[in-house]
Amino acid sequence: MTGTERRGVRFGAMMGDNGIWLVSNASSGSNDDAALAALEECLAANDLGLVGRTVFPEEELPTPDALDAAGVECVAVFAGDGTINSLIAGLEGWGGAVLVLPGGTMNLLYQRLHGDRPLEDVISLVASGAAQKRRPGVIRSEHGDAYAGLLAGPGTSWGRVREAMREANVAELAAGTVEAINETLGGEMIACADPPLGRDEGYPLVMLTPRDHGIEVAGYYAGSAAEYLEQTWALLKRNFREGPHDALGTERTLRLTSTQGNPFGVLVDGEQVDAAASVEFVLAACGVDLLATEADAR
Repeated sequence: MTGTERRGVRFGAMMGDNGIWLVSNASSGSNDDAALAALEECLAANDLGLVGRTVFPEEELPTPDALDAAGVECVAVFAGDGTINSLIAGLEGWGGAVLVLPGGTMNLLYQRLHGDRPLEDVISLVASGAAQKRRPGVIRSEHGDAYAGLLAGPGTSWGRVREAMREANVAELAAGTVEAINETLGGEMIACADPPLGRDEGYPLVMLTPRDHGIEVAGYYAGSAAEYLEQTWALLKRNFREGPHDALGTERTLRLTSTQGNPFGVLVDGEQVDAAASVEFVLAACGVDLLATEADAR
């Protein structure tokens, strides 16, 4: 099935005494000890006890068999997009549900499922049975599923700069910034080949954003010094969406191709992979139920 599945099943009160399994990642953007302690207090205040926990990557992510053996029906993940991606992918086909919480830098999947609601309100709604199981649209390719978003092109080298910023690695930041500038200005261009969209010469960076009804396509560019500086600032702020770009429409299937026939880089939910010279991306339904408190998952 392509697109989203509407489960229409309310979730929360049915958990009974089974409790929640919590997955966290201490290296994520907003996931320090104080934030974790506040989260646990909020869960306890809403009578959502913890029956298990995983600290990733020090510990392996829970498997469907392990969760079933523990009688768990809900896994809450308080981490960034990369950890969330790994967890959801590993739970494909599981009969329980995943509660995505804002433990990362941008929390894009959280926003799709819960809008601008604060974490405390989301947990309260889940506990009261007001959340619903959803299978939102995701971007599927040979490189796995993207739940939050996907970036393609030499501009994805900025992902390494972002990691260096997060880890406060000054030497790597300096070297990575120079490399990213060189790759963005002189690297491979990426074209939307099928269907043909946007500029024939392609873009240094193409962003794909999953929605329930299709894949939103945007081509980012830097045609002048002013635009380049604007793009650089947006990238360094970890928000690609603020840079100058062309909105290219919404598609259910899309093929991206490097204009010179060479492999190109891809960031799948922020994680770097190396792609071939041409890759097809399709809209698909998420392989496990996610809990949503918005009327419609975006």
